[in-house]
Amino acid sequence: MISRTDHASLAAIAFLALALVAGAADHVFLNGKIVTVDEKGTVATAMVVGDGKILYVGNDAGARALAKESTQVIDLGGKSVLPGLIDSHTHPVSAAMIEFDHDIPEMLTIADVLAYVRDRAKAVGAGKWIVIQQVFITRLEEKRYPTRDELDAAAPNNPVIFRTGPDASLNSPALAYFKISDQTEAAEGSKIERDPTGNPTGILRGWNRIIKLPDTASHSPQQADRLARLKSLFEDYNANGITGIIDRNTSTEGMSLYGDLEGSNELNLRIAMSRAVDNKGSAEAIREHIRDIAKEPAKVMPSEMLRTVGIKMFLDGGMLTGSAYMREPWGTSKVYGISDPSYRGLRFIPNDKLEAAVEECAATGLQFTAHSVGDGAVHALLDTYAKVAERRPIKHMRPNVTHCNFMSAEAIRLMAKLGVSADIQPAWLYLDTRTLAQHFGEDRLTFFQPLKDIFKEGVIAGGGSDHMQKIGSLRSINPYHPFLGMWITITRRARGYEGQLHPEQALDRMQALRFYTINNAYLMFLEAQSGSLEVGKFADFIVIDRDYLTCPVDAIRRIKVSETWLAGRKVYTRRTATR
Repeated sequence: MISRTDHASLAAIAFLALALVAGAADHVFLNGKIVTVDEKGTVATAMVVGDGKILYVGNDAGARALAKESTQVIDLGGKSVLPGLIDSHTHPVSAAMIEFDHDIPEMLTIADVLAYVRDRAKAVGAGKWIVIQQVFITRLEEKRYPTRDELDAAAPNNPVIFRTGPDASLNSPALAYFKISDQTEAAEGSKIERDPTGNPTGILRGWNRIIKLPDTASHSPQQADRLARLKSLFEDYNANGITGIIDRNTSTEGMSLYGDLEGSNELNLRIAMSRAVDNKGSAEAIREHIRDIAKEPAKVMPSEMLRTVGIKMFLDGGMLTGSAYMREPWGTSKVYGISDPSYRGLRFIPNDKLEAAVEECAATGLQFTAHSVGDGAVHALLDTYAKVAERRPIKHMRPNVTHCNFMSAEAIRLMAKLGVSADIQPAWLYLDTRTLAQHFGEDRLTFFQPLKDIFKEGVIAGGGSDHMQKIGSLRSINPYHPFLGMWITITRRARGYEGQLHPEQALDRMQALRFYTINNAYLMFLEAQSGSLEVGKFADFIVIDRDYLTCPVDAIRRIKVSETWLAGRKVYTRRTATR
């Protein structure tokens, strides 16, 4: 009997033989350190590329033998080559447009926030809305929301909303605009924080279930503006070694923009889409929406560059804002403005809707994933996967948990049993541990991003950024610099935090590289075509400025990309430092 490995070897030999007959060797790369990320962890010195695919990986002599008269031979001069990097979680359409109207400064303190509010009040005039998005309180020096009174003082004549994910802080004009008072009842899946007298403090949990923001744009971008800014962002992704992304909440507009770029041959990275599905409708309406997505061309006939892989819903609130759904109470907190000692966060999808969505995805072959930050949300989703799995197979749809920051040993074991993958953002460990440790204590963070245990149990986990705003890998909210992400997983060090957060959960270098390459290719349903440098796969790779495997560990976060190649075509050459 021929094994799966034998089949793969035979396929590679057949592909190579066909390439040789066709004389398809376009580029030969010699004298390098090519980290293939194959199952054996092979490191080669040479690679041959032709017709957008990898034809050979091995030694220099073997590569030279495949060169034709027209082949370009490139001496790498000892430089390291890695597979193209993949980000498991991005929001590029909205992130690219966030500074279309005006530049937004970095805000590290409450004073920075209030200065921005005052400046915007002058710029837009009295009565106009001022909206601050995704300035997380865990990253502010004071580690708290700006208060209603502070926002009032900064802009007494403007409604102001300071919104971070599902939670927000409003000033008095904004509360008055929405008629929120001591008599207002919160909608299901939301919470109005109140002072001891019952008056709203200004903090709303699940704010979009209580209010709907008016259009605040001073002028609307045109399609050409959106495409131009999206292209600029994708160029910066390439500059940081990114050749593939998963858009984890793709709108119909976003899908159209990607299609336009692909149609004009301007799409310089592979995109997998998790289409956005709202949880506010009935269970049957959710099923119907999923069935419609399953019929979309990007699902039925996916291309090499653009494909629909599944859907995304929001199961709970945010860890950075105080509303993630936990198994144990959050505890009262000045940081998050929590006064109820029994408060466990917010859960947005009831069991019947969650089960219906998972079952419909299993029926249509779409991957289901849900924003599930707290351990309560993670367990709720896994319990649903297990329940549906009793009635029908689910592994084929590659069920996923998005974020899953707070985990447990039993959750990891259940993920392994059910074939559930994870989509995790290391930047949150780096940027937010200082505040999380203060609030939760280190014991409760024992299973915060427990990557070592996840890898040990055989759960496939992919690394991403949750890039939300701005162009620039280190100025963005959140940073999308993949080598910073790898360094975080290897060191588990955090900004403003002494020591390491549970170093027993650190990855080794090869695991960290797999986290951003072959594992994410699996999440994209592309692991047979990308994610590693093997014969027959797409020639998606990067050349970097130092040896990832042997450089000092703290140098990993400073790695720069010299070149980025997609399907055997160079899409980036480093001339100046990236942003």
